[in-house]
Amino acid sequence: MPHLKRFASRGLLFLFAALWSVPLLWLTATAFRPKALALSASFSLDLTLQHFAAVWAAAPFGQYYINTILIVVSVLAFQMVSVTMAAFAFARLRFYGKSLVFLLFLAQIMVPADVLIFPNYTVLKELSLLDTKLGVMLPYFASAFGIFLLRQTFLTIPSELDEAATMEGYSRWNVLWKIYFPLARPAYLAFGLVSVSYQWNNYLWPLIVTNSVENRPLTVGLAIFALSFETGAQWSEVSAATLLVVTPLLAVFLLFQRQFMNSFIQSGIK
Repeated sequence: MPHLKRFASRGLLFLFAALWSVPLLWLTATAFRPKALALSASFSLDLTLQHFAAVWAAAPFGQYYINTILIVVSVLAFQMVSVTMAAFAFARLRFYGKSLVFLLFLAQIMVPADVLIFPNYTVLKELSLLDTKLGVMLPYFASAFGIFLLRQTFLTIPSELDEAATMEGYSRWNVLWKIYFPLARPAYLAFGLVSVSYQWNNYLWPLIVTNSVENRPLTVGLAIFALSFETGAQWSEVSAATLLVVTPLLAVFLLFQRQFMNSFIQSGIK
């Protein structure tokens, strides 16, 4: 009986995985097949790279890649510093109103990002940061989710390590970066995965605040390309462009799948 339940659960997992992979397989097949066979149900081994060449020549995807990588890396770097310092303060420091301030941070997790679009846009307009990479990145330099995740991780680290490090002459800054940071690597990896995937796929906010090619990320560039007059219903080119956007994240996940899963498990994310 237990073997039957295990077999049934695995069968359901494989079924859901197969259903999830259907759009990706269709996208890949359409991107590599000749245009005449793009929507054909017949099987064929005819493959071509012409769609990718046409897409790369028709839109500045090279610039979009540079913009996206710069935004993703910069946001992650700022978040790592800000959430680390805030989480350490909530976990180990004592100050007036700490519980109330932490509750306010937790409340931000329940507020959808789309609700803050108008006030953020107004602030950027006052600062003359519209249509800039900094304007795209600025609302994400801090993360309530990251602060909560790292605070919970820091609380599991024995406080005796702080006392021992202080007796050795370590400052709080050294304690943070030489003890807490290495011990919380699984949590950092889990948060890094969430941050990178979110910023790479972020669409609505960059669409609103960017107007130039020099500042558009891949998601906005792909949408503009897909809706352009030149492409229209040419599914081969649209599929090739979409594959160019999603391939980096898929490659990273496939290369570091085991590390990602272990980091989520060790960080307490179920």
